[in-house]
Amino acid sequence: MSAEPRTVTLVTVDRGPVTIPEPAWCAGHSHHDPRTTYAEIIHSGPDIALTFRNATLLTASIVQSPHASRSEYRLGGRIEGASVFPLGETLDPMGLYDLAADLVSYAAGLRRLAVELNEIFLGGER
Repeated sequence: MSAEPRTVTLVTVDRGPVTIPEPAWCAGHSHHDPRTTYAEIIHSGPDIALTFRNATLLTASIVQSPHASRSEYRLGGRIEGASVFPLGETLDPMGLYDLAADLVSYAAGLRRLAVELNEIFLGGER
């Protein structure tokens, strides 16, 4: 294993090819658009997806725009955050914990709904 930091060279519209450090969590830049400006370069980690019956309901991944002017975690910021689609927000760790808690509550509600629906089916209330 190399002790050298990972780097990536990307073409930008305003600076041409640039070589920048790449975080270990970055999944690469296969979707990089050469019309991107230097400040718009974004590192993205692998997506985690909630998929049901071939439909993706929710995805999340770590993102960072290391050369952005904004220093916050929100999308387009220099600090890493978790980009969540289709929510359309980048969350800090607490926001991600809050989303996870809401998903657990939602799952519990779905289970209660399944029990109720099963009782309707078994009771012949159709």
